[in-house]
Formats: sequence, C-alpha cells, structure tokens
Amino acid sequence: MIVPDPPPAVRTPLPLPGPPAAVGPSPLRPSAWWQAVSLAAPAVGQQSLVLIVSLTGRWLAGNATTDSAADQLALQAAQTTCFYLSWMIGSFGILASAGATTLVSRLIGAGDTGGANRAFHQALLLSMGVGIAGWVFGGFGIATLLGALNLDGTAARYATDFLGVMMLLLPFQLISNTGNASLAGAGDTRTPLWIGLGTTLANLPLAWAGFRGLGDWPGLGLAGIAWGAGLSQALGTVALLVLLSRGRAGLKLRLSLLRPNPPLLRRLLRISLPAAAESLSMVAGQMVFLSVVNRLGDAARGAHGIALGWESMAEIFGMAFGIAASVLVGQNLGAGRPAEARRCGLVAYALGSLLMTAGGIVFYLAAEPLFQFYCPKPEQAPVVAAGVPVLRLVAFSMPMLASCHILSSGLRGAGDTRFPFLFTCLGFFAVRLPLTFWLSEPLLELPWGRSVVGMDLGLYGCWLAMQADLWFRGVLFLWRFLAGNWQATRV
Repeated sequence: MIVPDPPPAVRTPLPLPGPPAAVGPSPLRPSAWWQAVSLAAPAVGQQSLVLIVSLTGRWLAGNATTDSAADQLALQAAQTTCFYLSWMIGSFGILASAGATTLVSRLIGAGDTGGANRAFHQALLLSMGVGIAGWVFGGFGIATLLGALNLDGTAARYATDFLGVMMLLLPFQLISNTGNASLAGAGDTRTPLWIGLGTTLANLPLAWAGFRGLGDWPGLGLAGIAWGAGLSQALGTVALLVLLSRGRAGLKLRLSLLRPNPPLLRRLLRISLPAAAESLSMVAGQMVFLSVVNRLGDAARGAHGIALGWESMAEIFGMAFGIAASVLVGQNLGAGRPAEARRCGLVAYALGSLLMTAGGIVFYLAAEPLFQFYCPKPEQAPVVAAGVPVLRLVAFSMPMLASCHILSSGLRGAGDTRFPFLFTCLGFFAVRLPLTFWLSEPLLELPWGRSVVGMDLGLYGCWLAMQADLWFRGVLFLWRFLAGNWQATRV
C-alpha cells in the first residue's frame, strides 16, 4: 500500500544518531563527538570490508602461479592500472551520490522526510543514467584509454579482461553507492555496513574461485577477480533495494517516484555538477599521473599499486569521518544550527586525522613486511625495493590527507562544492603534475623546444609530488572550513 507523505505541519526531523538525550552539551542533542563516532563507526566497518575485497584481489595476484617473472610483474602492473580505473569510473557516480547525501541530509534536518524521499529517487535516476553511459564507454573506450595510459603488452591484455567485466556490472555499483549515500544523509550508516558484510562474504569465495579456478576449471585469471567483486556487488544491490522497498530511515523505494522531477533534479545537479567536475578534474590529473608511473616499468607500476592499497587502510578513517562530517553539517544546517554544523565538522576532522596519523606511523615502521606480504617471491624484489620508500613517505602527509577527505566532505555536505573544485584543480594541475614530471624524469621536455634537467627520482619523485599536492589542498580545505562562509550556502 502506498502511504502518502505527511503534510508539512506534522513533519518532524529524524533524531541525530547518539545516546539518550541527557548525554551531551544540551538536553536535546548528544555531543558532537558522539554523533561523529556514531555515524563514522559503521562507515569504518563498511570501508574496511571494501578494503578487504581490494586487498584479497591484490594478494591473489601477488601469489599467482605464472609462467615467468615478467608475467608476474605484468599481472601486478595491470592490477594497479585497474585499481585506478575502477576508482575513476566509479567516481562518475558522484554525479548522483554527492547531491543525494547533501540534499537528503538538509531535508531531514528541516523535517521534510517526504522531500528527502523524493530527492533519493531522483538521485537513483541519475545513477541509472550514468550506468548506461558506462556501458557505452565499456564497449568502445577501454583499449583507447589503456593506450593513453602507456599500458601495453601482457599487462594491457590482463587489464582489458578485468575492465570489460567491471563495466558490464557497473550499474549495480552506482545504484548501491547512491542508495548508501542517501541512507547516510538520513543518518543511517548501519544498513550499508550489514549489506557490505554480506557482499564481502560472497565476494571472497567468488573471487578466489574466479581467479584460481575450481576443480578441472582453470579460472579466469584477473578477470575472475572482477567477476567475484561484480557479482557480489550485484547481490548486495538487490538486497539494499529490497530493504529500501520496505522503508529505512524515512526513505522508502516507490516505483511511482522513479520519474523525472525537474525542480528537484535541478537542485540535485546544482550540488552534484561542481562535485562531479571536481571528481573529473581529479580523475584527469590521476590519469596523467598514472601515465607517468606506467612509463617507469612493471616493477614501479606494481609497487605504486601496492603502496596505494596499504595507504587505503588509513584512508578508510578519512572516508568514514568524511561521511559523518557531510551528514552532520547538512542536517545541522537544515535545522538552522550553523555553529553546531561547524563544530561537528571540526570534531569529525580531529578524530579522523588522529586515526589516520596513527596509520601513517604503522606504515613508516612496518613498510618492508607490508610489501613482502604481497611480494613473497624473489623475482618480486624490484617491487619491494621501489615500494618501501614511498610507503614510508605517506606517514608525513596523513593530517592533510585527512583534511582532503573529511573537510572537503563537510563542505559538500553544506552544498559548497565550487571551492573544492577550484582547490582540486589547483592541487593537481599547478602542483602535483608539474612536480611529478620534474622530480621523476631525467629530462623534462617543455614546449617550444626547451628542456629542463629533471631530478630522475622515478617512483619516489612521483610520490614526493603527491605529498606536496596533499599538503597544498589540505591547507586550503582547512582554511575554507575555518572561514565559515559555507554556512550560508543555499541548496
């Protein structure tokens, strides 16, 4: 039975997550610390499950039975490029998910649960449209993209097989991300955690069997890992839609609402388009950055991917507390509490930064055994030699990486998406990429026939440039959030 939305006079805000009202600085609301932890803790669990899936695939490739040392390095090099491209293609979903979290949280904070539910449906429509575009790209653009990224030979063949499967199942990922983002905006980060647990439990045997085979079936190699991840994601998406059809956190899936609502779509796109432009500028910068790494050979490619994989273990805290910052900022602004929105964002940053910095210390002290976990064979020694120094370098940028994740999410939660776009463009194209070319290569060719002697530091030079970019953007995000101009943003 379809239940109509309540009239405006009887709408009441959903409570912010937390303990009983008596705990906290006010008799009506829990403390900012408790709210941030209550939202972030399930998100940490969910992001940890995503990381387990990624690290399992990385371990399978690193311990594969291959015909030669060159084939082993090519497999790990292909996996690094697929890691980047999976993130790049999935990031297009921000066109729906960024607006979903921001608008749903604002409307929930204002007590308009009916409007929040309608915004959720419009975001689902956007995610479906992006998924269809992904299908078209998957059919025509993968080979061209790999060529532009300087990936060739056996590594390119492995990557093509993986990405073909990923693009086929992309719509499930995008719909799931949008549903999770909408639930987070409504204050529910627990449901995505339980769905993620089931998805991970399904993925592990599927990826293992798909890569290594089962009985007389030899498996599909790297493409088998993609099938494992994609099929388990599809199962999780179906489960999420079933739960939403029954109602969760004030959101209820209704087929009657899955039709375009132009005014609401415009509100979503006003938030999402700058966020998507920021994501696309980051993607463009990352692709140029990866093309430089790929020129350094298979050992550097593999080391780069493994270091990023370990770095992701600390980043899960940044992403989780970024969700908390986005939701709390949006809900408090919707409820007319801008000072509380600012305080919650800073509390989320303090907690996330502390945890990420602790992770950075672990990376610095245990870099070599962490690399040897994925590179146990003697022929993988070049990967370890290239990767250990860059993983240790990560420890020095964790506070600013936390700022890039958490405070930028807080700004997006407020609907302030234009400044993050500007900061990202400056960070990548004015800082990271020029430094990458100069620090990594022996000779930097400039326009008009000029050249500059480079530092020739290889992969280490690329990561030095990355750290400089993170510090540059992290300081800008911190300045913007502390300035507080975003508190007056209308969505």
